[in-house]
Amino acid sequence: MIQFVIEALDHTDAEGLSRRMAVREKHLAGAAALKHSGNYILGGAKLDDEGKMIGSTMVLQFETEADFKAYFAEEPYIKGNVWGKTDVYKFRVANVVSNG
Repeated sequence: MIQFVIEALDHTDAEGLSRRMAVREKHLAGAAALKHSGNYILGGAKLDDEGKMIGSTMVLQFETEADFKAYFAEEPYIKGNVWGKTDVYKFRVANVVSNG
């Protein structure tokens, strides 16, 4: 599996948070489906100092880069114009073993 990190910041216009909230349930349902299929490793919202959601970080894994691109093209935060700036890069989760 190829692992990917998505680092995204929401658009900062006045309607940005409204767009996020309008598609949030769809985004979370998609994340749940990714978890069920073994593609979701972790993710969550980036917060500002007041606790307001301003972006997202996700770590996902797919068999191929094409599979990732197919998912990404349908991601509700992409299609819903929530994320303004996105950085995507390949990643490898460290296999850390506890000695305790």
